[in-house]
Amino acid sequence: MGGTSEGRQLAEILAGDPGYAPLLSFAGRTASLQAPRAPYRVGGFGGVAGLAEFLRAERPVALIDATHPFAAQMSSHAVLAAQLTATPLLRVECPAWRAAPGDRWTNVADMPAAAAALGERPRRVFLSVGRLEIDAFRAAPQHDYLVRAVDEFVPGLPRARVLAARGPFEAPAERELLERERIEVVVSKNAGTPATYAKILAARSLGLPVILVARPLLPPAETVDSFAPALAWLAALARGAGDDGGAHRASDHTAREPRGV
Repeated sequence: MGGTSEGRQLAEILAGDPGYAPLLSFAGRTASLQAPRAPYRVGGFGGVAGLAEFLRAERPVALIDATHPFAAQMSSHAVLAAQLTATPLLRVECPAWRAAPGDRWTNVADMPAAAAALGERPRRVFLSVGRLEIDAFRAAPQHDYLVRAVDEFVPGLPRARVLAARGPFEAPAERELLERERIEVVVSKNAGTPATYAKILAARSLGLPVILVARPLLPPAETVDSFAPALAWLAALARGAGDDGGAHRASDHTAREPRGV
């Protein structure tokens, strides 16, 4: 289950290994999808029941949740579907960003709180939260917003412009953007990924305040912080599948090599 650079990297590495048959799944919320160098599908599963049925039909050795840390519903569905089908589940999740010297962060719980934290005085805001979260900022229409998203869209805010761009981003370019647009405050999710950390570095170098939206709580799951330990986890699972009486559902997959992920 993709949506992050870590998930893409993992799928592409596995696609080059004859011991695995990965399938990378995208939710389909991005119109300009960059096709990975790995087999992939696009679209939802139809809730927990649909994902569970997909797992029963495909019989993968493992399910890996490499969705965005803010894709709480999809991660919850993964946990429940894995339990229903007794499928080993691993979550790949970058650690949340932590404040460093020079950062001026205001941590908030959600998007409505971020909109409120902007205050009453009109400000020039760099809004880097994603297309689906824009509605919360209709409660604060007095600000000038520069909204960055992967795809062009109509933001529905009276004083907003959309900048369509895809990461990863570099700190010097991010600083130049913030200076050129005379940005006064940055609003961002605490994604944790290196691909979008450059805006945090740029804001720090300019002394700009950042309103950082905390991650939603996710149900417990075995978790690693990057694709590298996920590869080790899969290798251990594969070794177990080769043991007599060992790994979970090993007999189900003996005639279905290479192993699906």
